[in-house]
Amino acid sequence: MKEFHILNGDALKEQFPDSLNGKLIVARECLVDGDVSADSLDQLFQLRAEYLSNAYDSEIDFYHQEVIPEFNKIISLPEHSVINLWFEDDLYCQVNLWFVSHLIHDFASPSQVFLVRPHTDIQYGFGGLNSDGLENAFKSKVRLSRDEVKLFSSLWALYQHQDHEGILELALKHSERFPFLEDTAKANLDRFPNDGSQGRPERTLLDIMKELDSDEFGPVFREFHKRESIYGFGDLQVKRLFDELRNSN
Repeated sequence: MKEFHILNGDALKEQFPDSLNGKLIVARECLVDGDVSADSLDQLFQLRAEYLSNAYDSEIDFYHQEVIPEFNKIISLPEHSVINLWFEDDLYCQVNLWFVSHLIHDFASPSQVFLVRPHTDIQYGFGGLNSDGLENAFKSKVRLSRDEVKLFSSLWALYQHQDHEGILELALKHSERFPFLEDTAKANLDRFPNDGSQGRPERTLLDIMKELDSDEFGPVFREFHKRESIYGFGDLQVKRLFDELRNSN
């Protein structure tokens, strides 16, 4: 029976313990950022490659050579595989998890699926763990039923259709089993106020810039990461929001 570890990024791949057997697959996306409303996988991948190349000056070739092939590995997993999903509780990780779960639900036939989460502060996640900590996280993994994989897949469908209130409703329904979903879903909903005002990340950035009396990105980013680690945004995502706010003033 073949075992696979689907990781939330290359940083985890670099620190992944040699003691854990299995092949590694890396989800190299940030689906929380930008349009994901596509009718097919091919359309989604094309949309994402174009968006990321425009938003972050990344190479479209990188997406086709380093991102899509990893997702295709999930689609092509051997039957009866054991899959370990290494994802954190922040929104960035969760949206990627929902998409990966969608691929597993629609295309794979695993014998077992497990969710591995870091047992540390959300601000640090897997990055705050050494090899022993990662091994302990793996020992504490939770087995997901097919219905639970379907739950995460359903969250992806809602996210694709921008049904953010539906995401919160589904998260609350399953909060006893997955309590982390509630905070994630609320943080996501807070990005899209009904009154058309700025979302929570933008408001927090403006508050920090005002409090620090600074528009220097480094200190602002560090403070944002402390206050809003629930979003899991990296420096690229925050810098884009930061630049948009500065350019609009």
